[in-house]
Amino acid sequence: METKKLKIMKLNTIKTVGRSDFVNMGPIELRQPIPTQKIEMVDPFILLHHYGPYQIDEENNPFDLGSHPHRGFEPITFLIQGEQLHRDSLGNESVVKAGDVQWTTAGRGIVHAEGPTKDFVQKGGTLEGIQLWLNLPAEKKMIQPNYQHIKNENFNIVESKDGKMKIQIVAGALEGKSGKIATQTSVNAYMIDIEEGGEHVITLSKEHQSLVYLLKGDVTINDENLIQDKNQLIVFNQDGEGFSLKGNAKSKLLFLSGTPFNEKVVSWGPYVMNNQTEIMEALRDYQMGKMGFLPR
Repeated sequence: METKKLKIMKLNTIKTVGRSDFVNMGPIELRQPIPTQKIEMVDPFILLHHYGPYQIDEENNPFDLGSHPHRGFEPITFLIQGEQLHRDSLGNESVVKAGDVQWTTAGRGIVHAEGPTKDFVQKGGTLEGIQLWLNLPAEKKMIQPNYQHIKNENFNIVESKDGKMKIQIVAGALEGKSGKIATQTSVNAYMIDIEEGGEHVITLSKEHQSLVYLLKGDVTINDENLIQDKNQLIVFNQDGEGFSLKGNAKSKLLFLSGTPFNEKVVSWGPYVMNNQTEIMEALRDYQMGKMGFLPR
C-alpha cells in the first residue's frame, strides 16, 4: 500500500542540504543550522538552535538564561531531554519537561527567563532541546503576547503502518489529526521518532516552505541520505505533495513547514521586525518598561 502511494504521489525535490555546525552563544556551544552562510532563513523560520546534550549539575550549568525581552516573532522550545523552568512578564511560571513544547508569541513584547530547574541541577542530568524562532507577519508583530505550554503526553500522534514511526503533531495537522498549539499563521511542526526500518510518506502543502532537521540517527529522505554530524538539514522545493522517510537507524527529526511571508526582515538581538525604525522603537519600549517586568 505504501509503495502504491509513492508511485502516485509527486515527491518534493530537495532544494538545499545544509550543515549544522557548532557556534558559540556566550558560554554555550550549540548547533545552528539556520542561519548559515548558505541558508539565511527558510521563510517564515528565521533561526534554529539545537542545544545540548549537556551534562548539567551544580558545578556546570551554562544554560541558565536570565530575564530578557522579545518582540515581533514566536520563540519556541522543543525540550528533548531534561527539565526547564519558564517565567515571564505575563505571570506564567511552568516547568517544561522532556517531550514538552513551550510556544511563546512575543508579539508587541514579552520578558521571560528560562533555565534548568533547581531540582534538576541538584540531581544532575542531561539537557537537550531545540530553540526555534518563527517570524510573525508585519500585521501581527504588535499583537498581544501569549504563552502556551503543552505536555508531551497530550499531543496527537500519527503512526506509520509498520508501527516503527511515530509523528507527534505539535502544530498544524496531518492525516486528520491536529496539533494542540494554536498558531498565528499557517504552520506545521512535527517531532518524528523512527525505529530502524520504519517507513512513511508525509504529505505537505505546496503553499508551504518546508524542512526537516535531524537530531540523531540516520535516515533516507526520498533518495538522499541524511547523516548526523555532517548534513543534518534538508530544505524542500515547493514542487510536490510530500516526501518519503525511512529510518536506517533509530532516529529523531523535527519537521517544519509554513506559508512564507516574503517580507523584509530586520533583526537585532532579541527583536525581529521589518525595518530599523521598528528595532529602535523596540529598544526604547523595553527600556521604558512597556514590555513588562520579570521579578528576579
